[in-house]
Amino acid sequence: MGTELDRRGVAAAIGAYSIWGLFPAFWPLLEPAAPVEVLAHRIMWTAVLMVVVISVTRGWSQLRALRPRGWVMVAAAGALITVNWGLYIYAVFAGHVVEAALGYFVSPLVSVLLGVVVLRERLRRVQWVAVGLGAAAVVVIAIEAGQLPWIALGLASSFGVYGLLKSMIPLSAGAGVTAESLVLAPFAIATVVAFEVSGAGTLTGHGVGHVLLLIVSGPVTAVPLMLYAAAARRVPLSTIGVLMYLNPILQFLWGVLVVGEAMPATRWIGFVLVWVALAVFTVDLLRARRTPGKVAVTA
Repeated sequence: MGTELDRRGVAAAIGAYSIWGLFPAFWPLLEPAAPVEVLAHRIMWTAVLMVVVISVTRGWSQLRALRPRGWVMVAAAGALITVNWGLYIYAVFAGHVVEAALGYFVSPLVSVLLGVVVLRERLRRVQWVAVGLGAAAVVVIAIEAGQLPWIALGLASSFGVYGLLKSMIPLSAGAGVTAESLVLAPFAIATVVAFEVSGAGTLTGHGVGHVLLLIVSGPVTAVPLMLYAAAARRVPLSTIGVLMYLNPILQFLWGVLVVGEAMPATRWIGFVLVWVALAVFTVDLLRARRTPGKVAVTA
């Protein structure tokens, strides 16, 4: 039975990361909607779906029990994930899929740094080597581009701080997503209405297929989150940590092989440095988890 549960957990994790990794294929289908309108629909329909889910699973008691301080943290987490989602949608629409992938490659290292700065965690020497390699990669890519990879850094930092806040909110994954979407829903609905009133909205006048795609942005957002929550209950965190790289790998491959984004030699060097940093960090993390007396620093 335990093996079966492990397999289901691994399958759920692969499903979640595969869906996230294929996001670059989905968001362009919502054109001619602008990135801000897509973001508003994503939040609005996610809220609708999660209200149904939490009603079926009878999870409202968690939200009713949440204290005012908890709701403030939920609002802050919601603001951060809005920035993350909006920046990612913009990146896909603007043809920066590879840089978005870089953000999610770097994200684990940012989470480690946040643990040091905010939680006063101590890193082992090998982990500092990994962080240093990641920083060097950002510098190399910045030199090649003539500017900092702000999309990648924005995605990594917003997701890292979001994860830190989420670890402090006493809600299950489903209740947490519901709470965040409910806080954000009024703003999302107001944005959708504003787009429609101004004549720039695409909810009407673009066919039933387009409307359905806008609605599907809710399940596309919620389903991988629920799959991830299911995986986290069945699969060791170290396994989850390794599988998470499936997401940016798929995004990277989509950007290079499908979209055809340019990859100059210097950019390749930067990405190789990131991959080496992640390999060093992951091997050290797995080794520490298997060694008695050592405590791995995790995001």
